Amino acid sequence: MILLPFGPGLWLADGPDIRAAAGFHYPTRMAVARLADGGLLLWSPVRLTPALLEELEALGPVRHIVAPNRLHHMALADWVHFCPGVRLHAAPGLRAKRGDLHFSSDLGDHSHPDWSGQIDQVIFPNAITDEVVFFHRDSATVLFTDLLQQMPKGWYRGWRRLVAWLDLMTGAEPQVPRKFRMATRDKPAARAAVATIKAWQPTQVVVAHGTPVTDKADAFLTRAFSWLG
Repeated sequence: MILLPFGPGLWLADGPDIRAAAGFHYPTRMAVARLADGGLLLWSPVRLTPALLEELEALGPVRHIVAPNRLHHMALADWVHFCPGVRLHAAPGLRAKRGDLHFSSDLGDHSHPDWSGQIDQVIFPNAITDEVVFFHRDSATVLFTDLLQQMPKGWYRGWRRLVAWLDLMTGAEPQVPRKFRMATRDKPAARAAVATIKAWQPTQVVVAHGTPVTDKADAFLTRAFSWLG
């Protein structure tokens, strides 16, 4: 079983590791939400496999795919090919980056009509990549992409291990990497985004690269963003 239930109408699936700049590799995770019309919304889809597609088809038709920031786009083309009629929704900056793909909408601070009242969203501004943070109401789960990270112990070796430690990527719980903190130029807008996230009153936190938080989510978020002041 690839899709693991994570609350009412929400499933998680871990994908293969991906390699980025300078040889750093990352674990991957996607979320699947079933909407009121029975269709599925895929958040940050991992690499498509026949087994994963088969499990998804048992849940319902894939109708929407959201790329929460402009860095999470590598698997999109395959999903579009194997899910005819699916609608792609682009984070800020992604439409220009992936001119080969057709996007139905650009993600912002307001939910798309097809998931309004079911999934909320807000943009956390960042010079590396603006991130659209989502909140799945039925499961009270907030979804972060790269803004919070936690690599497993021993994930990196040598100089990469030191760099990851200095960047706050290998702590005891997910943290905002130091590079993302430095790239948060508009502090008032970032604080407003965090206030919106906390007002959702999530009880669970999912991150694409790290361990989900399922206990005392409010206190965790306060710690995670205390650096904003």
